[in-house]
Amino acid sequence: MIDSLTIFEQVIRDLPVDRSLTREDICTDDFLLQTEHELSVYYSPIGDYINPFAKVIIVGITPGLEQMRIAFEEMADALHHGVSLEEAEKIANYSASFSGVMRRNLVTMLDELDFATMLSIPTTATLFNEHQELLHATSILKHPVFYRGKNYSGHQPKIDRIPLLRHYAYEHFAAELNQLNEPALIIPLGRIVETTVRTLLHQGRIRKHFLLSGFPHPSGANGHRKRQFEDNRSYLNQQLIHYFTRSD
Repeated sequence: MIDSLTIFEQVIRDLPVDRSLTREDICTDDFLLQTEHELSVYYSPIGDYINPFAKVIIVGITPGLEQMRIAFEEMADALHHGVSLEEAEKIANYSASFSGVMRRNLVTMLDELDFATMLSIPTTATLFNEHQELLHATSILKHPVFYRGKNYSGHQPKIDRIPLLRHYAYEHFAAELNQLNEPALIIPLGRIVETTVRTLLHQGRIRKHFLLSGFPHPSGANGHRKRQFEDNRSYLNQQLIHYFTRSD
């Protein structure tokens, strides 16, 4: 989505590249997209890149402040070094998506399900570097959303109760997935994401991708993550085996 990025290109180029960015650098009016019901939506380059040839779609709720910061830092640095807009948005996306503890937990759980072996890659972690061609990383609310200044968790307020959030989830996100060329495996991170994707599939708003059910949200803040994973491990593994051994 280069057209979206070009609107903010110069402001991103003006960001400092000689230090870590702060909240005050990026949560500014220059990047503010919309506000509603104590919710604030900011632009971030993490949401721009689309991989139309992806075989796997990993979907979160919305990028948090840390992912937003990394995306801006990677984008600003890439542009500073003369990288094209298209390549810079790709770098920002794969560097920032589910970064930190969340990515480590995500990789650990998927590797324990033998997901990497089924994909014929050494580890799920390589989806974010040498095997990027297989992955489309995104969120149902693709730009960072904050509720009362904190990362929006999807719980309060509910997505379906706020027109702003419904629009992003049911219009923007659906349109994004429909840009992918082939049906893929969707891995929704947590129940809120899974419910939203299932609704979109049921309503026919997105094509018939295969939805992995029961995968826990990998956030370090999810204290029930390990128990949920162990409870669902067998079912998750069965679904993956079914997907990778199916005959098209």
